[in-house]
Amino acid sequence: MSSFKRTYRRNSKKAVSAMLAAAICLSGSAAVFADEPAESSANSGTGTNITNTSNTAFSLFSDVQNGFWAEKYIYKLAAEGIIVGDAGKFRPSDSVTQQEAITMAIRFMNLSAEVGSGDTVPAELQISGYAKPYVELALKKNLIDKDEELAILKEKESWGQKKASREWVAKVLIRALGKDEEAKALGTAATGFADHDKITSSVRGYVNLAAKLDITKGIEGNKFDPQGNVTRAQIATFFGKGAEHLDANYSNVYEGIVTELTDSKLTLYVDNQLKSFVLDNRSVYFTKDSQLKISKHDLKPYTKVLAIDKIGSAAYVEIIDGNQQLESTEGTLLRILNGNRILMLVNNDSVEYTFDDTTAFLDQNGNKVAASSLTPESTIIVQRETYTAARKPVLVQVKSALVSKSGTGTIESVDVTGKKITIRDASGTVETYAVDETTILLYQSQKLNSLNELQSNSAIKYSVKNSVLDSLEVTQSIERTVKGTLLGLDQNGRLLTYSNASGYPEVKLLAEKPEIIVGGIKDATFDDLFADLNGGDKVELTLDAEERVTKIVVEGRQTEQMPAATVVNYDSKSKTLTVLDANAKPHVFVLDDKTKVEYNSNQPTLAGMESVLNKDRKINVTYIGSRALSVQMIYKYEGTFVSVNTAEKKITLLTSDNKTIALPYQGTAPTIELYGKSATLSDVKVGDPVVAMLSTNQDAVQTLAVKSSAQFVVSSVDTSYSRIRAVNSNNGLTESFYVDQAILTDENGNPIRVNNIQSGQTINVAFNGHKAVSLQVVKLTLGSVQNIDASTLTVKTFAGGTESFPLSGSVKVVRGTSVTTGTGGLASADRVEVRKDSDGTLIVKVLTSLERKFSRYDANARELVVKRATIADDKYRFFVNADTYVHQGDTTISVQSLKDDDKIVLYFNGERLVEIEKQ
Repeated sequence: MSSFKRTYRRNSKKAVSAMLAAAICLSGSAAVFADEPAESSANSGTGTNITNTSNTAFSLFSDVQNGFWAEKYIYKLAAEGIIVGDAGKFRPSDSVTQQEAITMAIRFMNLSAEVGSGDTVPAELQISGYAKPYVELALKKNLIDKDEELAILKEKESWGQKKASREWVAKVLIRALGKDEEAKALGTAATGFADHDKITSSVRGYVNLAAKLDITKGIEGNKFDPQGNVTRAQIATFFGKGAEHLDANYSNVYEGIVTELTDSKLTLYVDNQLKSFVLDNRSVYFTKDSQLKISKHDLKPYTKVLAIDKIGSAAYVEIIDGNQQLESTEGTLLRILNGNRILMLVNNDSVEYTFDDTTAFLDQNGNKVAASSLTPESTIIVQRETYTAARKPVLVQVKSALVSKSGTGTIESVDVTGKKITIRDASGTVETYAVDETTILLYQSQKLNSLNELQSNSAIKYSVKNSVLDSLEVTQSIERTVKGTLLGLDQNGRLLTYSNASGYPEVKLLAEKPEIIVGGIKDATFDDLFADLNGGDKVELTLDAEERVTKIVVEGRQTEQMPAATVVNYDSKSKTLTVLDANAKPHVFVLDDKTKVEYNSNQPTLAGMESVLNKDRKINVTYIGSRALSVQMIYKYEGTFVSVNTAEKKITLLTSDNKTIALPYQGTAPTIELYGKSATLSDVKVGDPVVAMLSTNQDAVQTLAVKSSAQFVVSSVDTSYSRIRAVNSNNGLTESFYVDQAILTDENGNPIRVNNIQSGQTINVAFNGHKAVSLQVVKLTLGSVQNIDASTLTVKTFAGGTESFPLSGSVKVVRGTSVTTGTGGLASADRVEVRKDSDGTLIVKVLTSLERKFSRYDANARELVVKRATIADDKYRFFVNADTYVHQGDTTISVQSLKDDDKIVLYFNGERLVEIEKQ
């Protein structure tokens, strides 16, 4: 285990004197750094103010809202004593001077004890008195170079009061990390920022390294803004991220394992010692991999955390590793020995552990018990800490103890695989018992054949012997399910016969309109069920309290397949079909009104199928015994395009079962269908998914339809003709297509109808040639980027929840007219729309924003009016939609609550106003 305590000494009288001066100079709105604790009395009231500010420096900043992009680093550096606010505010947008930045860098490096008098600082730099000791040390430590600084100093310009630029701070920070040589080695490499040419050539290596170390990602538009003034929020983030690459050994920073956690106390195991902190309303909590606050309740015992001490309180707590530093051992308790020892059997070996007064003992229900109350032969789990050599047991819980009892209650849950039943007894106690082959299961005196027939919340009476259920009887009529094989159906007599799990036949009454579900069949009916003594459907039946069948779900069929059979003869009178299989062996099948038929027709019928069952036709047959369950005329082949031989007039496809098939065509070429264009055979590429439609005689490819997909935004829906008019998201063209034969689903994959599709929705459409075969409504997620790592993008939605998107596949980020691959162009707190493209690519569209001051709101017209940025500004009126998210921080507010001159940020998805944020 890695743990440390950082040393942070400030005991020099010179340092104290300098810090008092610094506090006085930084007491205004530009204050950036924490005050030094007064070790000698000050001569004026200012000294008292300094001490008070130091004690209260970590109060929550009123102008740093929850979710503010830099809040983590602001609070962390404030807790470490590196930065401070002013009168309860942080003023994150204020600029930072160079002398302030240097003072911060020295503190960041934990070198305050080394500051001198400042007497050797060159006068040409013009530095305030408080900063001279820090600048003097910065020159000595090569954070800055005098000649280098004077060379870029303008005439009559004060070096100390000069606003620190972003590129200058990057250079100082990289040097503070001791990485000057690394930066110089990167001096000729491209920075990757859009404004690369504006970065001073001698500083590009430092900017490169800062980006490489993830200290900066730049600003909007993939720019670095090198000459821009560093704000207080930005410099907090620079140094906060830079701290990941520096071991400064601050005295008030502790990293260790949580050994005790209450509402008001946190104790860590640090360097073989325990260190306790008070948790109060000033404490804030974060995780290592996120910049957003978490709740105190997210802390867990035995995890690794970093805590920053502020006068006995944990001002800042960060979860370094959320995995609990525990190992579990399960075994059988043999006995509790003298001397606080546990003797247990683990994998047929006896193991002994020693516990102490801090070890917790729990029964099966999580209640605390004495160690002496544990009974031998109980199954127990011992959890031991892994962060010390002692590996002391911290928790011992009874998993199961031998029980013999009887009673009444209800079924809480049934574990069919594990053969266990969880019961809530009449007193409310929940216990789990094993079931074996001797257990008797009854339903109102009728024997049950399977655990599957038991339902949660059923009223029961039961008996247990040695922790195994001896018997369980359901005493109350309930809805339940049974499984078996369908033997017969009598719709007129409303009877269903099935063989149960034990193989015995049972007869059940049918409810008035049972629900019938058969995979792949929409609105299935009794005609879609196969009842047969030898090969009927495997079904799950739902029985109501009166034992009537209310639902039938087909879970499997005992059918056989005969692909590519050749028709020998069909007798329409006897409905017998003679075919030859692939080995030229003859077979005879009987067709009936229940036989499913498929040929090139939108409404296939048995009579229509009979007319095309001519000699030598190729068909696929699904059958049980001699009964044909389905007959499919082979009128198409699906696969991927392999090649075309124009000399032999053959097209080769690779089918889904990995077979290569060569199909002839007639004429110059078959008709080629490709959605969105007039295509020829040359437009079909190797690997393209295709459907080869055969001629009536099955002897040639008539049409080759290329499968494709596209994403659209719906413009209008004609429900009478099932026609969609929509704008193609790729090329912006408006197109129309019919979906009368397409499978239509919502964003969750549930079936919908044409009239469920609305204008404005985004849809993914799959085409076979020109024909739309499926349409799915695309889920759009609007919110702000909460976290990005190598595997996941997490977005905080306007509804207040979070959604995570895996980054394992292709990802595109759209920012205005710029499209980039991967998430490198995203930043925390970016407002985004996230959706899946038709090819599965994750599309992250960054919303555009506009910062303005509120003027008024017209509730009748639902129009928001803002104050113009300039006289020429013509974008100052905006329609507020019903779903526009209006908020301040995490609190939803109304548009009517906005007041004149309120600073607001507007976010747009295209032209649509989707969010109004009050600052």
